Amino acid sequence: MRRIVVEVIQLLLFVAVLSLVLHSLVQNFRIEQTSMEPNLHPGDQVLVNKAVYSLGLGPNRGDIVVVHTPGSPPDKVKRVMGLPGETLTVQKDGTVLIDGKAIQEPYISSPSPGPTGTWTIPDGQYFLMGDNRGVSLDSRSWGAVPRGDIVGKAWIIIWPPSRWGAAPNYSVSSQPASSQLPPLPTLVFTT
Repeated sequence: MRRIVVEVIQLLLFVAVLSLVLHSLVQNFRIEQTSMEPNLHPGDQVLVNKAVYSLGLGPNRGDIVVVHTPGSPPDKVKRVMGLPGETLTVQKDGTVLIDGKAIQEPYISSPSPGPTGTWTIPDGQYFLMGDNRGVSLDSRSWGAVPRGDIVGKAWIIIWPPSRWGAAPNYSVSSQPASSQLPPLPTLVFTT
């Protein structure tokens, strides 16, 4: 009997340690607002990779991240648009310029108005914007965010089942607005 009790305690300790390790690496996040449409919708749930940036791999322009922000809710999901040391401009037509060069944004259906202006991003901080620019409360309102406020990178959409798959992160670079990006893969889910 004693052996069974010891094994049960060891199993419970193993499960507790495994749970803590997994929670330090991955977090579930529920999308509550429309600021990331058409790519993420209210009710979507994503797994957030909390470890990727601790390995020195970003954040990179085009990554979708969960970030601690002022206001309610305290955690929001946004896309990284500006990197430390860059100057980001949002023009009246919605075009985003990085250091004076327009970027292509294949993940938005059309540039939409919203707050415009020019921001210089301090070292160690990132400029975040929602994909649904007309309704997104983002760095255009509350400024660039420190790296330490970024929880992690959206990794996989896990709910609803019809939308299961990789989170729509993109590699975005500054380039002339007339250049063409390669076509993006289309994910089709059927139920």
